[in-house]
Amino acid sequence: MIAYLSGAVREVREASAVIVAGGVGYEVFCPASTLGRLVPGQPAELNIRHVVREDAQLLFGFSDADNLRLFDLLTGVSGVGPKLALSLLSALPVSALAQGLLTGDVKLLSSVSGVGKKTAERLVLELQNKVPEHLAAALPGGAGQAAPVASTAGRDAIEALLALGFREPQVRGVVAELLAADPGQSADALIRKGLGKLR
Repeated sequence: MIAYLSGAVREVREASAVIVAGGVGYEVFCPASTLGRLVPGQPAELNIRHVVREDAQLLFGFSDADNLRLFDLLTGVSGVGPKLALSLLSALPVSALAQGLLTGDVKLLSSVSGVGKKTAERLVLELQNKVPEHLAAALPGGAGQAAPVASTAGRDAIEALLALGFREPQVRGVVAELLAADPGQSADALIRKGLGKLR
């Protein structure tokens, strides 16, 4: 099983990247925050979760251990596959997602595309006592502040940056990174800082 991959980035796609290692190009599916850090032609190091199915072998890559830890927890929940787990990790910064799970914020979780209310409730039920509290430590003031930032300011900033012609993986990665650093930022601040990173 592949647990780690180090190589050159050949291509960054909408939901995956091609990493060349040892002369072989591996397609690795990644959350937006990881894709946003990958640059074609530059080296990359990814923690890998190798998923073997009857019809395919899939690689899921993460730039840090926290994303991988949450991915493993999410995919351990009945009915939550790797692609849905990636959607959650792409839509919400690790700190906001962890806080939402710890505090039972079903509204925040179900705001993510593909996550219905029942799935959100199942995630809370099964993971509320399993998520390491340090993952949510970056959020001052608790989930009450996290929900509107993640679902409103972040989403507004992403839509505005996409309208300006930037690629979605990079936009989502940059906004997630900015929110992780300061969850209380307004959409205007996220757009301004996002432009500085994307240009």
